[in-house]
Amino acid sequence: MSVTRSTLSNGLTVVSHTMPEVETVSLGIWVGAGSRSEQLTEHGVAHFLEHMAFKGTKRRTAREIVEEIESVGGDLNAATSVDSTGYYARVLPKDLPLALDILSDIILEPRFDGAELARERDVILQEIAASSDSPDDIVYDFVSEAAFPDQPVGRPILGTADSVCAFERDHLGSYLATHYHAPNMVLAAAGAVDHEALVAEAERRLSGLPSDGTPTPQEAIYSGGRRQSDKPFEQTHLMIGLEAPAYHQPDYFTAQILAGALGGGMSSRLFQEVRERRGLCYSVYAFSTGLTDSGMFVVHAAGAPEKADELFSVIRDELDRAANSGFVEAELGRVKAQMKMGLLAALESSSARAEQLARHILFCGRVLPTTELVERIEAVGTADLQALLQKVLGTPLSLATVGPVANLGRFEAVADKFIVPASRAA
Repeated sequence: MSVTRSTLSNGLTVVSHTMPEVETVSLGIWVGAGSRSEQLTEHGVAHFLEHMAFKGTKRRTAREIVEEIESVGGDLNAATSVDSTGYYARVLPKDLPLALDILSDIILEPRFDGAELARERDVILQEIAASSDSPDDIVYDFVSEAAFPDQPVGRPILGTADSVCAFERDHLGSYLATHYHAPNMVLAAAGAVDHEALVAEAERRLSGLPSDGTPTPQEAIYSGGRRQSDKPFEQTHLMIGLEAPAYHQPDYFTAQILAGALGGGMSSRLFQEVRERRGLCYSVYAFSTGLTDSGMFVVHAAGAPEKADELFSVIRDELDRAANSGFVEAELGRVKAQMKMGLLAALESSSARAEQLARHILFCGRVLPTTELVERIEAVGTADLQALLQKVLGTPLSLATVGPVANLGRFEAVADKFIVPASRAA
């Protein structure tokens, strides 16, 4: 595997993976700052800044940015997460200098034009409104807030209507100046890329990035709690959260496999029991998210309001059954195969590979070889899954519901079956 890494004099990491079978190149600049790097008065500014990236620079108007990249058949995009922000493009190899020039331009020389800012504010307000109409979005925001109350990682990435309406160009410029520093950024490329040429272009266009460090984000402290909305949707959306391992903890991969065994596909335990045998919902799934300092194990399902208590109870019983009886080799093998397939499939996408390279460096300090990732997956045994599930079930419950809950008393009785030390201590 041809992965090469260099560091510029200002501390910017440049990493690339040459993929001989690919005839395009994906590249991007990733910043190790997202919504968790915001102060309370900045709630939503990281996402707003990402939106404004393509709205004009000192050298290009918003229209010129898109026309230049599309004139060579390329495309541009960006995304904000809790712990990072990425700006990326895909072009033919000969057009890499143009793509990097545009990406560096929008990061180093954004204009933050007042008229564009006002228009994009309206776009983001519509995005927030759309999220407020989506029970899936609401319930995830609620469970995150319950798990990490009064913390940046527990707040919605989009911000609120009030916070977004308060932003002016100085808010965007201040956040950029504080967090967009070379040591906190990675230029990653994958596909038909020549590393030395990439480094030369980076030296030419990104040497102006500040070389000093950036503030450490507020620590994520898992707490647990309850959030609910009676907004009149047709179904009741239920999301159960429990504390899970962080990126750097030894059992992080165990948590990913555990989520797959319990709710990672149509053959998973929760899908088979809750949907196939009981018919209590259309979809039920589990996943485990990780940060550098915490994580959350999540189960999500939605069903009829009059059966919300039964849905909750069956999920709880299935988690208990797995914690008491353990797992079998067949289901462990299935999930391992799914995870390895996902890893190898990602290597076939230059865009996914470039992002993977950047995130590995930002949060692990190095590119993790695929062989090492596979070894970590293979090292997990059935006893590891059972032990971690028992540990997870001993953490405070984060519970979110969106939509009406009939039989509320029975629903609350199921919640009481979870071990919730924080709540009982209060």
